[in-house]
Amino acid sequence: MLASSLRQRILRELSKTSEIRVMRLVSKLNTAYNELNRNLALLEKEGLVIDEYQVKVKHGKVRVISLNRDNPNSKLLLTILKTLDNV
Repeated sequence: MLASSLRQRILRELSKTSEIRVMRLVSKLNTAYNELNRNLALLEKEGLVIDEYQVKVKHGKVRVISLNRDNPNSKLLLTILKTLDNV
């Protein structure tokens, strides 16, 4: 799961917030939507992220991503990333 630097950056960014809109994440990570979407699908398949649509009155549906903090693997991967940052 940590083989991709983009997936690492996604997890790091999600660890800093409770949730984030997909287009905001695209902007923060300076990546293409399609590339982000592909990596989010892999992370969601592993149960590491939660991908949902929230209904907003003015904007229609907004796609929001959050870290699945209930998944023990999420905590483990974040610990590994912190360790790698300190090496």
